[in-house]
Amino acid sequence: MSVVVSIASHVARGHVGNSVAVFALQRLGIEVWDVPTVLLPHHPGHGPGTRIVTPSDTFATMLADLSSNGRLSAVSGIVSGYLGDPAHAEVIANLVDAARQANPDLVYCCDPVIGDAGALYVDPTIASAIRNHLIPRADLATPNAFELAWLSGQDGAGAENDELIAMARRLGPAEVVVTSAQPMMRGQAATLAVTGTEALLAEAPATTHPPHGLGDLCAALLLARRLDGVPLPESMRRAVASVHDLAIQTERQGRDEMPLAREQQRLIQSSIAVQMRHLVTK
Repeated sequence: MSVVVSIASHVARGHVGNSVAVFALQRLGIEVWDVPTVLLPHHPGHGPGTRIVTPSDTFATMLADLSSNGRLSAVSGIVSGYLGDPAHAEVIANLVDAARQANPDLVYCCDPVIGDAGALYVDPTIASAIRNHLIPRADLATPNAFELAWLSGQDGAGAENDELIAMARRLGPAEVVVTSAQPMMRGQAATLAVTGTEALLAEAPATTHPPHGLGDLCAALLLARRLDGVPLPESMRRAVASVHDLAIQTERQGRDEMPLAREQQRLIQSSIAVQMRHLVTK
């Protein structure tokens, strides 16, 4: 059984951060060590709420405890998302280094949750810490188009897919999945996967008001399939199908959060049609 350390925010109500990633990973048969960076009553998009950031010294001690007694040799994957303190990034970087030393086959997925729609929604020091400490260590990164541009030091406003591909290849990780690429077909939403030798565009039906947490879910599903040895094109297709299936169900049922428990089978298998394209790049 694979073991994944999932490090992200936790909400009491709803499905974002670890409150979606942990369930998804467990539903796919993976043992999860759940490490919260921030505790919230709900996603900030639902209104003001108490925000409890895990103090950096407590956070460091918690990860040190997880690393003790040879436990890291059991870890096959790490995924990190939203951080509440720039010091969290260096602590996670140390964990990745130690886990990789214990298991050279470790896969680290960095979901750089820093902003969207042309603006950062975290303190710039947090975004910089993710860029400086975590992106260089990642095997897989899952930014949206704005995050990719910011991390690359570029202006990503309206970037076309060939520009996103170029930025992704300069970013550093061997695999970069851009969760908000440019679709080729009307009425579709696009996800772009980029490696050093190929670029894959996955298109699925778009929704009018997508729920929070889809990016967190996509990162978890991609990591789970990677650990199962599923090739990138197929892991991409499955992850995109499940993510868009849950977005569609959320809209159909008139919910403000994904109906994750009720529709959990869609994490395993989805009937949503995903159009996969190999893009020709320079």
